[in-house]
Amino acid sequence: MSEDTTVETGEGAQAAAAQAQDTRPDEIDWKAKSRDWERKAKANADAAKRLAEIEEANKSEADKAAERLAKAEQTARDAEARALRREVALEHKLSKDDAALLDSITDEDAMRRLAERLGQQAEGRKKQGNHVPREGTSPTSGESDEREFARSLFAAGD
Repeated sequence: MSEDTTVETGEGAQAAAAQAQDTRPDEIDWKAKSRDWERKAKANADAAKRLAEIEEANKSEADKAAERLAKAEQTARDAEARALRREVALEHKLSKDDAALLDSITDEDAMRRLAERLGQQAEGRKKQGNHVPREGTSPTSGESDEREFARSLFAAGD
């Protein structure tokens, strides 16, 4: 029996492993593929970074100045719009929450109409509050004589 069993070493073992792999062709080594794609992604990221640096270095001074000018103009437009919204909010005495509603509107006429409407609603809410027309002016009654008596009684003990 020992004659029938053979020990495979070296090339024989590799051949057996290759034959075992050949019997399962539909299995894929996903870990190896994952590592391969990760390596490629890192290489692409490095290349993209280098490309951005090269493009930045190749920009002329005029291009850089034009970009700075465009950014400054946009900042100025944003500041003017913000100032206009605050001006309209103050003009119509809007609360902070109501003034925040104006931030999404770009048309000045629409902004003013909304602010006017919100201001009118705010005035209506203020008028609907609790109001007592004769507060503090209650007529005097016979109670005041009793109070004077009580005061004189306790004041005499001092």
